[in-house]
Amino acid sequence: MKNLITSIGTVLFFLTVSINLGTAAEDLKAGDIDPRTGKKIKYWVAPMDPTYIRNEPGKSPMGMDLVIVFEDKEGEKLPASTIRIDAATIQNMGVRTAQVKREALTKEIRALGYVNYDETRIYAVNLKYDGWIENLHVDFIGETVSKGQKLFDIYSPELVSAQQEYLLALQQVESFKDSEYERIRKNAVSLLDASRKRLSYWDLNSSQINRLKQSGKVSKALTIFSPASGVVIKKEALAGHFAKAGMHLYEIADLSEVWVDVEVFEYELPYIRKGMEAKMELSYLPGKLFSGKVLFIYPFLSEKTRTAKLRLSFDNKDGHLKPEMYANVFLSSKIDDNALLVPQEAVIDSGVKKMVFLSRGNGKFEPREVEIGIEGGNTYQVLSGLEEGDEIVTSAQFMFDSESRLQEAIQKMLEAQKAESITADDLNMDDINMDDLEIDDLDMSDLKMDQ
Repeated sequence: MKNLITSIGTVLFFLTVSINLGTAAEDLKAGDIDPRTGKKIKYWVAPMDPTYIRNEPGKSPMGMDLVIVFEDKEGEKLPASTIRIDAATIQNMGVRTAQVKREALTKEIRALGYVNYDETRIYAVNLKYDGWIENLHVDFIGETVSKGQKLFDIYSPELVSAQQEYLLALQQVESFKDSEYERIRKNAVSLLDASRKRLSYWDLNSSQINRLKQSGKVSKALTIFSPASGVVIKKEALAGHFAKAGMHLYEIADLSEVWVDVEVFEYELPYIRKGMEAKMELSYLPGKLFSGKVLFIYPFLSEKTRTAKLRLSFDNKDGHLKPEMYANVFLSSKIDDNALLVPQEAVIDSGVKKMVFLSRGNGKFEPREVEIGIEGGNTYQVLSGLEEGDEIVTSAQFMFDSESRLQEAIQKMLEAQKAESITADDLNMDDINMDDLEIDDLDMSDLKMDQ
């Protein structure tokens, strides 16, 4: 019986304590000290609606108990937008940070390139006389030729006449070499030189002229040779075709070097200079980089695309680069050897301002407005707002930004509520005694309705 009475007493004691604690909790207001934690209460908030804030405990519109939010430790003064996250949440969110460093700043420009012929290495094959093409030794586009290789044979009455004149001049020189008249000998030699020059002006080489001299026979058709080594990119010559003087019969391109046409944006022009190194990669040769240089910067922009055109030069002795190919071109320009840099992923750009989140330690993160300079690779140059060694958030910062804005809005809401409360207290008329009012001051006996 004694034990039963003791147990009932213990239960009643704890029940009384619980009731007292519950009653005490219900009596707490914002600004009081929570007896259970010893912390100062800031406000109560709805678990599912962070904008529903009250200065005393109660229920949310959804019927849930309001949650207590405590104030910071005394002496800790941080911006209202600062957020606090416990270590477990930081790990679950996968928050990563990086330090602000001073390193070399390099502007990286990437553009699409278009492989083209080197215009200074394109050779045209044409005639200085009319004639008929008899035989074709190179008869299709794309064929590789060497300098001095046979292209075609042509019959021209003018060439036949020029050969005959040359042979007659040779005979005259031989006939008058023993003449006692020096003037006759000189005229014969002058005629021979003139006829030889005429043949050379019509693109007969020295070996062809010497062969004519040695044989003493006129050739009906003469062979035209390639003026350079390269690839045939144009062919108008056909067997039996009548070719007029000046007509382009072949075009031959030397592909040992090629040009690459590149278009860059207007804002990238300040970082490009003539002679700077360029790298290029082809889609069908991944991992292989070709080295070249900026050969020319066009002095105008495209009206429609607002881009500037560059001409790059690349060595192509191995033949990998073929005109009409597309390629990825990379240009790199060093801007500063000791710039303050942050990763691009750390910066939140709202279009009006740029923000980063600075880690203050112990789970506290502060938004910081920064001034950004040049973009280089995967980094931004920082002009103001940060210092070397600062630790900034590089992931999950968009969630931080939302939480920071919410914290700042709640703080402003609480300040507004506090201001309204102070104003209401200033207008409290409970202490005013009506007997103390001077009734005479309110005498309206002289007041007439007509007025």
